[in-house]
Amino acid sequence: MLWANKFDVVCYLDSNNFNDPYSKFDTLIAIGAKNELAANAGNAFEQLTALRLANPGWITGFFGYDLKNELEQLTSANIDELKLPDLYFFAPEILVIIRGSEIEITGENSGEIFEAIELQSENYPSKKTEKLNLQSRFTKPEYTNTVKKIQQHISRGDIYVTNFCQEFFAENAEIDPLGVFLDLNNVSPNPFGGFFKWNGNYILSASPERFLAKRGKKLISQPIKGTAKRGKTAEEDEAIKQQLRNHTKELQENVMIVDLVRNDLTRAAKKGSVMTEELFGIYSFNQLHQMISTVVCEIADDISPIDAIKYTFPMGSMTGAPKISAMRLMEQYERTKRGVYSGAMGYFSPDGDFDFNVVIRSLIYNLAKKYLSFQVGSAITYHADAEQEYEECLLKAKAILEVLGRCQFSAHSHTDLRAFREKSRIRFYT
Repeated sequence: MLWANKFDVVCYLDSNNFNDPYSKFDTLIAIGAKNELAANAGNAFEQLTALRLANPGWITGFFGYDLKNELEQLTSANIDELKLPDLYFFAPEILVIIRGSEIEITGENSGEIFEAIELQSENYPSKKTEKLNLQSRFTKPEYTNTVKKIQQHISRGDIYVTNFCQEFFAENAEIDPLGVFLDLNNVSPNPFGGFFKWNGNYILSASPERFLAKRGKKLISQPIKGTAKRGKTAEEDEAIKQQLRNHTKELQENVMIVDLVRNDLTRAAKKGSVMTEELFGIYSFNQLHQMISTVVCEIADDISPIDAIKYTFPMGSMTGAPKISAMRLMEQYERTKRGVYSGAMGYFSPDGDFDFNVVIRSLIYNLAKKYLSFQVGSAITYHADAEQEYEECLLKAKAILEVLGRCQFSAHSHTDLRAFREKSRIRFYT
């Protein structure tokens, strides 16, 4: 990573040694762009298809959430300080793939590349980061009042469930993106971690969620709905897991999104092949427990990999049901354009497969503007408690806040979220 970070364009994907039957590698590093595409909603998927035809090997990149405006009659008019394209992909000049003890390097002078990488120490020197003035688009009362307004729509039958998101941000933020990512990946190692660098724009992701993967003729989606904190002891931890497994609201959220994902997959699937491979699976990560379901299908013969993504994007776990109504409503109540957040980052491989995460638990940074942003959301249902949903947002942000806490207070390690909130300079404003 230290050597790769010298380049203007880098994509680093890390499975963090999670036991994933669908993973192709432990780590992938795509470096330098021999061909690239930056596009906004309009004909972005058509342009991506052309890029893919011209570059049938590995390509890596991201889909922004606001590609929804190309797929449906939707718009996005909220604040956007990051100014990233809705879609960016590149064919790398150099590709490094790590599987166990094996390292595969593709590119000119691969032997010299290996030697250059070996010369770089993985003990990354920490760099001083200026204090961050972290702010929020919502005060807590504003957030809870908005949740209640959304629930009025649910009561009227406009939607059944939605994902309501809020942004935390810092202006004039001077950070070391690679250092922050390495710290985040250490604090919160997740199966879809990633570092993406594109000409001074950064995605620093600790995502636990897979949006969609293709393995041969099989499509796999693994939506997350259901969150619980980790316990302080093994006994407490197990009790919390059992509570999550039997929590009515969390089960309702999960099954509604599973139904939505199943419906989305039918557009790309062979008739009758959509099935739920696992329902309500409980998975434990450093910061929290998550309820994850796995929905699969066999891809139809006339559906391309890009079409499969197009027919299922954005992912149901970040939208709601009915999908279009939920997306339209969130544009009304959210205060920030989601951009890359709620989108997907990943790769297409030479054999026609692909794998994309959900860009959550992620920091987005624009170096030129010195603008740092992360968003968090939670599922709002009829039975949701607004105060608890706010606390769930903070729980999901715990790892990011811990890492940023060290940026602000370099002499301290803030492992407790409430202590961090009391000591830090988080300023909430409308």
